[in-house]
Amino acid sequence: MTRRFEGRTAIVTGASRGIGLAIARRLVDEGAQVVVTARKQEALDKAVAMLGGPEHALAVAGKADDPGHQAETVERAVEAFGGVDLLVNNAGINPVHGPLVDLDFAAARKIIEVNCLAALSWVQRAHRAWMGEHGGAVVNVSSVVGLRPAPGMGIYGASKAMLNHLTQELAVELGPAVRVNAVAPAVVKTQFAASLYEGREEEAAAAYPLKRLGLPSDIGGVVAFLLSPDAAWLTGQLIVADGGVMLTGAG
Repeated sequence: MTRRFEGRTAIVTGASRGIGLAIARRLVDEGAQVVVTARKQEALDKAVAMLGGPEHALAVAGKADDPGHQAETVERAVEAFGGVDLLVNNAGINPVHGPLVDLDFAAARKIIEVNCLAALSWVQRAHRAWMGEHGGAVVNVSSVVGLRPAPGMGIYGASKAMLNHLTQELAVELGPAVRVNAVAPAVVKTQFAASLYEGREEEAAAAYPLKRLGLPSDIGGVVAFLLSPDAAWLTGQLIVADGGVMLTGAG
């Protein structure tokens, strides 16, 4: 394991478990100090212990779309570790399932708020506090459902399509000092996606050329690459991490 992130500080939202925690783990393994956020303090405390304790990680509990939580997290990152060099917008929600004609608009607004506007707000705050002067890198965690229709997940897919576009716009606006990229996973074995594969994992994976579903560590590796100097000439890009399933027309 290299030490690509020695002396760098990252904020990872939605990082108490699953993909977010795997991203934080990879960054810490490569030398970063990481501030992890999620709604529940107890889960975050366990995450910090898994990441090696307060020398390596700091937990700040709160809702990803809460401006006060965002401000506190950025402030504490700068105070504790000296900056905000890296930002991963991983927090996301999908509380509804069904056709768009039956969509509850309150739920739709919340999905857009958390999956899109909150991500933009995190970028704004990190940029004002640190990246605008010192530079940095951002990765937004999107989804393959933002790239094509996904019946039953229409508003979630639309929110990820919006996030993809925000990624490109921010890349143009914030370059050259700040790079902004995204990763679009297919089904990854997490609690968030459990309803898509539990009890039928072999069937779900059959359409994937690599014949397995994703693991959180698969996404952690891609995000680490995009944040690292190895991706120094990449900005505004969306890397599809899907085990090849988009090639088959399934999934």
